[in-house]
Amino acid sequence: MRRYRRLSFCSIERFELTKFSGKTNSALNLCPISNLLAYWLLESDENPNPPYHTSYNMVKTLNLGLFGCGTVGAGVFNLLHNPTRRQKLAAMGVNALVSKICVQNLSKDRGLEHFSASETTLTSNYSDILEDKNINCIVELMGGVEDAKKVVFGAIKAGKHVITANKALVAGFMPEIVQLLQDYPNVHFGYEAAVAGGIPIIHTLQNAYNADTITEIAGIMNGTTNYMLSKMEAEGVAYDEVLKEAQDLGFAEANPSADVDGFDVQSKIAILAKLGFGGIIKPADIPTVGISRVSAADFEYAKMMDSTIKLLGVAKLLKPADKETGKAQEVTVYVSPVVVKRSNVIASISGATNLVNVRSSNLENSAYVGPGAGRYPTANSVLNDIIQLARDNAPHDPFKASVPLTLQPDYESHFYVRITITDCLGVIRHVGQLAEESGVSIYSILQAPIVDRANVQFVVTTEIALLSKVRSMCQRIAALPFVQEEPLYLPIM
Repeated sequence: MRRYRRLSFCSIERFELTKFSGKTNSALNLCPISNLLAYWLLESDENPNPPYHTSYNMVKTLNLGLFGCGTVGAGVFNLLHNPTRRQKLAAMGVNALVSKICVQNLSKDRGLEHFSASETTLTSNYSDILEDKNINCIVELMGGVEDAKKVVFGAIKAGKHVITANKALVAGFMPEIVQLLQDYPNVHFGYEAAVAGGIPIIHTLQNAYNADTITEIAGIMNGTTNYMLSKMEAEGVAYDEVLKEAQDLGFAEANPSADVDGFDVQSKIAILAKLGFGGIIKPADIPTVGISRVSAADFEYAKMMDSTIKLLGVAKLLKPADKETGKAQEVTVYVSPVVVKRSNVIASISGATNLVNVRSSNLENSAYVGPGAGRYPTANSVLNDIIQLARDNAPHDPFKASVPLTLQPDYESHFYVRITITDCLGVIRHVGQLAEESGVSIYSILQAPIVDRANVQFVVTTEIALLSKVRSMCQRIAALPFVQEEPLYLPIM
């Protein structure tokens, strides 16, 4: 008698799938099997026997060309060339090895395990991989856009499958990539690692919502800024101080703009919006605000509101398509620090952890939580794409079919508005008058005890209002003689 053992969802500690409905949390029975298999590869080296029976008679071979071998690239190599893991991959019908690695510095120690026992060669020439007919798949982990574009586009045109973690490339050149994949229909394109590191959100949106209608995708998609904001809240430290600490720890780059100005999240939410709503959205068309103006005082006021502040990417369906009139669906997408109620699961995520919350008609709220970066979490997502490809499970249309979409950048929300003034009589009257003239209704006014009348901060929260009206109100308030700087305005969730 052959015995089978179940792969337990509960044994996977690095990734959570939880369904939230109101205040009640319950397990969400949703997880792409390839992701479970890849996590099993990571977690259970002590057991060389696969916990399931496979009927594969053939092992499909992928000869990989790896472009870039930094933190993630080395992780991919180490996972694929570990002998125990290779046995497990073979049991799944997968034989994938890195044949060549393209890097700039050939002599740099990259921490590659089992490299000396492999037949992998190093090169600094793109053509050594792109023109090698034995290599049938490239893995692009270079960073940057221009060189990565040459590599990815060249590989597709050469008939090679592509796996990439490059969110800026995928988001910025999505129309061209979609067209190339139509021109070369036998080429598969995987990009799981481009969004939220180790969370399999791409595969989930590609496969798990086909019978559902997504109405909103929102989440924490940048670990650096979430670490910084969590630190500011917990310790009351200033933005400049926590940025320096993040840079010293290696969380933030010397030029941190991509993270702190929101451009990293901008690319990621553009990708998720395509999978959720079907339309291609240019990242540059997404209203984007970073965290550089968020202060410790904002967390004090957020605390008064039983809330916190998180940098979020949000994509929301405003109006579905109207078949009778032919009007396309209307969607709003934005990146901004958001004042989030403590009752919202997003508020509970601290440190460098990522979360993507998907709201849909059938599943209601589903939250996907896990590491947003790191060598092996991100390499695991790359490995998932490799497994999908080798087992012929890779989607033929990785971006889903394009459908008409109207982007509405002027979104509605309740807003938090922090105003900094030199104290004097009539402040609230002037602010209220400008709010009324701008078409914004004030919901509440918050003010901490005044310590220095030359530098007073207070907060106005609004009823639901258009972003354009709140922006206009803030610009007009900034022109008042007692106002020291343009007010900071943040949406409230």
